[in-house]
Amino acid sequence: MGADGQPLGTVLRLGAVYGSRIKGNYERLLRALACNRFIPIGSGLNRRTLVYDKDVGRAAVLTVSHPAAAGRVFNVTDGRFHTLREIIAAMSLALGRIPPRYSLSARPVRWAAGLLEDAARVIGCQSPIVRATIDKYTEDIAVSGDITNKAAIFQYIPRTTFKQNIYHC
Repeated sequence: MGADGQPLGTVLRLGAVYGSRIKGNYERLLRALACNRFIPIGSGLNRRTLVYDKDVGRAAVLTVSHPAAAGRVFNVTDGRFHTLREIIAAMSLALGRIPPRYSLSARPVRWAAGLLEDAARVIGCQSPIVRATIDKYTEDIAVSGDITNKAAIFQYIPRTTFKQNIYHC
């Protein structure tokens, strides 16, 4: 709060940010798909929330320039939920590749990861894969980016969609 009791900051909670400098898990996924070294785990119907990097910039500019945004929390997304299967298909298409045709069942993969994790712990080393990795990959982590709520506050409307922009990554 400022000296006048008014809120000073705004929190922008970002979906998974992608763009020309894609990083982290999505960069690893893109590289694995490019090399044909990726087999999905689970049904791929778990949902993700995404936002294009330029839309993040627009939301930030609007937030700092709009007094009604102060003291508020906003989820910044492209306004849609994307299944992991859709993300993999879009990335594959952008790479000029066919999406993986097969997937592994999550339960046995998690069980095998657990065996590796437990065995590695017993012999005092680190497992290359752990249960938490499988859990994170298969979890549903979509949040609402309720555009109508945001528009009423500071006119944020994402200009781009994942399918339009994956080709620029």
